[in-house]
Amino acid sequence: MTALISREGVEPLRPVVATLTALQNRHGNDSLQGLAPGLVADDGTQWRLAADLDVADLLDTAAGRWSAQPHAAAALAWKCYSYWCSLPAVLGFAAARRVPLMTPDHVLVRYQEPRPFLTLALRAPVTAVLATDPIVATDAPGLLIVEDERELLGVLRRSLVVAHLDPLLDEFRRHARIGRRTLWGSVASGIAYGLSRAADSLPGPTLDIANRVLAALDAEDLVDLTPRAGGGVDIQRRTCCLAFTLPTPKVCTTCCIRAH
Repeated sequence: MTALISREGVEPLRPVVATLTALQNRHGNDSLQGLAPGLVADDGTQWRLAADLDVADLLDTAAGRWSAQPHAAAALAWKCYSYWCSLPAVLGFAAARRVPLMTPDHVLVRYQEPRPFLTLALRAPVTAVLATDPIVATDAPGLLIVEDERELLGVLRRSLVVAHLDPLLDEFRRHARIGRRTLWGSVASGIAYGLSRAADSLPGPTLDIANRVLAALDAEDLVDLTPRAGGGVDIQRRTCCLAFTLPTPKVCTTCCIRAH
């Protein structure tokens, strides 16, 4: 479908985009290749709404991209999708206490076989902010005002998980034989990885914020985290993304396979 793009609601995203840009400046352009520049898409003809995502077609494209069997293609496509979908909301909370709502009616998707496999963007963004945030006094469009950080984490969970990732996970599992725990382990490790890479831009210890976010999303039991000297966290997954099953096997540095 052709999405209608609106620039309204961009101003509240500025500290979120700044945090993402700092991550990119530190780790290179590929570190942000799955998100549209500035988060908000300008060309509606290239995108489809996440609400209209054709999961079967996405998984077929993933199978071609990685020369993977259906269950591995699903695991890798999910790892990619859930990482890019979670990153703006999680870093927005961690760095600025602003959470863009990554609901299927606000998220735009495009995918292709060459790199980058998947890119996400926002349309007509809505950002949840604290009542004490100075932007509330500006009457900026696209705000959802909440009273405290606990409520903000609740918005993060409902918009990212309940409205988007949980239903999408069920769709993935309709098309491929793969366990929920395997898929959700990629969400947990992706969140921890994103926070660790952005550690220089986050106030306070990265381990504390990672544990707090993962607990709010009921994902804290899927990774083991330890503080890293100089900032960030070391991540040990308790599940596997199945990259080791590819024709050219890959064992990720965080994989549980390395523990055996």
